[in-house]
Amino acid sequence: MTLNKFSPRWHAILQALFVTFLWSTSWVFVKIGLQDIPPVTFAGLRYFLAFLVLVPVFRRSDAATPLRDLSRRDWLHLVGLGVLYYAVTPGSQFMGLVYLPAITFSLLLNGTAVIVALLAIPLLREYPTWLRWGGVALFVVGALVFFHPLAIPPGQAIGYLIAAVHILATSLSAIVGRGVNRGQRIHALTVTAVSMGAGSAMLLLVGLVTEPFPRLSLGNWAIVIWLAVVNTAFAFTLWNHTLRTLSAMESSIINNTMLIQITILAWLFLGETLTWIKIIGLALAALGALLVQVRFRKSPARHQQ
Repeated sequence: MTLNKFSPRWHAILQALFVTFLWSTSWVFVKIGLQDIPPVTFAGLRYFLAFLVLVPVFRRSDAATPLRDLSRRDWLHLVGLGVLYYAVTPGSQFMGLVYLPAITFSLLLNGTAVIVALLAIPLLREYPTWLRWGGVALFVVGALVFFHPLAIPPGQAIGYLIAAVHILATSLSAIVGRGVNRGQRIHALTVTAVSMGAGSAMLLLVGLVTEPFPRLSLGNWAIVIWLAVVNTAFAFTLWNHTLRTLSAMESSIINNTMLIQITILAWLFLGETLTWIKIIGLALAALGALLVQVRFRKSPARHQQ
């Protein structure tokens, strides 16, 4: 079967997988760049430069939703998404990677699926099936195996606190992002440009005020520009485009493949190693996170995207 014979859903799945690969390589680039660049400024530069790249693309696009067509409610939703997705989330990720290994942070981030499933009970009145409860239990067991013995290494406690903030922001941004894109009324390029502009400007301002501006080498600039243009401007626009086709569950499952991708990349390029016990814990946690998100389709007619 050739690519052009794939259904729109399969096109979206392949595009989403490609985006997760780009985002997985970002963890390696960020860990390398953090050796010379303060975390908040680094994150602000990445996302604000990405926004500047999107501005001319947005202005020349005939498909993008014009800003004048956005209602006040649209602006509030997009700015709120920007604060969560392009300020709090990347800022906490970059800060967390200062203190934690990429593999550890990635595993913690997979706990987002468990948190969303539990929060859905009081907020959405959605009750997990027994399979999902089993996934929650399996994730917890896998995490316990991975972190055994349960002792926080010196200097990493603040990293776990920052990771908790990152997980909460990621969970909320996933809900808000799906809500904005699900109606398909606002074009993905407009969603990305407006939300990224609001969030990245705030993030960069905080970085410039709280951190000394670094003297960047050519290598540092190469990392920042690559992250901004390819792994952010291009990748986030493509991801928002896939959200118009894929359900939140499908997108979340695809996003969870990053745990495996980051583990392999961190081993290859960052020298992070794992014992067999930790690999088993990682595999159990990944399987648990997947089961939390599995939704069986009873009949085609009742399936909802």
